[in-house]
Amino acid sequence: MSTSAPAAPATAPQPSPEDRSALDRYFKISERGSTVAREVRGGFATFFAMAYIIVLNPIILGSAKDMYGHQLDGGQLVTATVLTAAFSTLLMGVIGNVPIALAAGLGVNTVVALQLAPRMSWADAMGMVVLAGFVVMLLVATGLRERVMNAVPLGLRKGIAIGIGLFIMLIGLVDSGFVSRIPDAAHTTVPLQLGGNGHLHGWPVLIFVIGVLLTLALIIRKTPGAILISIVVMTVVAVAVQLIADLPGQAWGLTVPEWPGNPVAAPDFGLVGEMSLFGGFAKVGVLTGMLFVFTVLLSCFFDAMGTILGVGDEAKLMDKDGNFPGINKVLIVDGIAVAAGGATSSSANTCFVESTAGVGEGARTGLASVVTGGLFAAALFLTPLATMVPSQAATPALVAVGFLILAGSVKDIDWSDFTIAVPAFLAMLMMPFTYSITNGIGIGFISFCVLRLATGRAREVPAAMYAVSAVFVFYYAMPALGLN
Repeated sequence: MSTSAPAAPATAPQPSPEDRSALDRYFKISERGSTVAREVRGGFATFFAMAYIIVLNPIILGSAKDMYGHQLDGGQLVTATVLTAAFSTLLMGVIGNVPIALAAGLGVNTVVALQLAPRMSWADAMGMVVLAGFVVMLLVATGLRERVMNAVPLGLRKGIAIGIGLFIMLIGLVDSGFVSRIPDAAHTTVPLQLGGNGHLHGWPVLIFVIGVLLTLALIIRKTPGAILISIVVMTVVAVAVQLIADLPGQAWGLTVPEWPGNPVAAPDFGLVGEMSLFGGFAKVGVLTGMLFVFTVLLSCFFDAMGTILGVGDEAKLMDKDGNFPGINKVLIVDGIAVAAGGATSSSANTCFVESTAGVGEGARTGLASVVTGGLFAAALFLTPLATMVPSQAATPALVAVGFLILAGSVKDIDWSDFTIAVPAFLAMLMMPFTYSITNGIGIGFISFCVLRLATGRAREVPAAMYAVSAVFVFYYAMPALGLN
């Protein structure tokens, strides 16, 4: 994306291979037009943009009970969440060499907590997540997953990228409190409102607004470290405001910006290895168990696919045909991360769209992921410190990056070909409107196949697109068939 900051000039002189350090050569830093400083800044920006998962994932999983009434321990969940994010992200950096961070997937953890666990034990539910990870790796090994990704037309890929941009912007707006869900008791069909009651008020929202303006101003001025500078500055401001105003904790949401009394805490690895691969099938039966695994697989598969394509496009990692060179390494790490999440009881780990915050800082290689993974590893012992950054200071990056993704991709869609334009349009809108990357991809795929069939261009649709669209049709029909 040409407007990303701070992007390296396309004509920047590259050092000769013999003049490059081993670190540079391994991660292809100069080759991709980046620098070590940009990668480090990008790694920090991504970590702060997604550090909320350290708090949010334990809340989602810890609030649910399995069929025996058991709940997972909050402290152990924090350790499991951080440990798996560190392992998966470091692996992505070293093996995949892309600036994509991984952690417990939102949406998948809800499926595990609300669909799987109530029907079996927690160990059984996490075993099914591990099985889903094994299936993902099998699909990668057979080349099927890469064929599916390469079968997606370029215009639809751009629509998916834009949808992710709009989605992460909405995540930023919601997590910051700038917009909120209207309660069901209001009996209105309008789902969202400005602020908490139709109006903006309070210091936290003001900090978010100032953060958005600061981030955009720094990006427009092409200031190195724009996103990270904004996160740090607004965190300092938030800490000062909380110190002076002593706001109630609920005013900030998940994270109150206070300096922790003791920034060091010992990790508790009690949940690591607590899973049963096939125990769930004895509880719910083979067919239902397979459908549960399929549900986890589908969410992980396509959420990751959309994120990888979106981040890869934003980071200029695609070739001239819109394909992602070396994507198999990225996909196999993603499969490992899904299984690792089940093995640690943190739920399936997957690629995070917040990685675009690091890309916006100029990150182009796996070194940024190594930095992010290292910060997660440090958070094992510094969890109180890592979670002091409020969402109001971190989410302005998501709003800014959402705009930059849209600006860099919308012009590449052939709007004159409605068989591409309409599916791209539906994909980009359904992601934020349904709060799901998977739904956006599914609706985009199905509409693309239907429109090509309707216009007599059926042979132009790759077989993989038909196959995946059929899977999505079945997925959406499962409740009507009594299979969900």
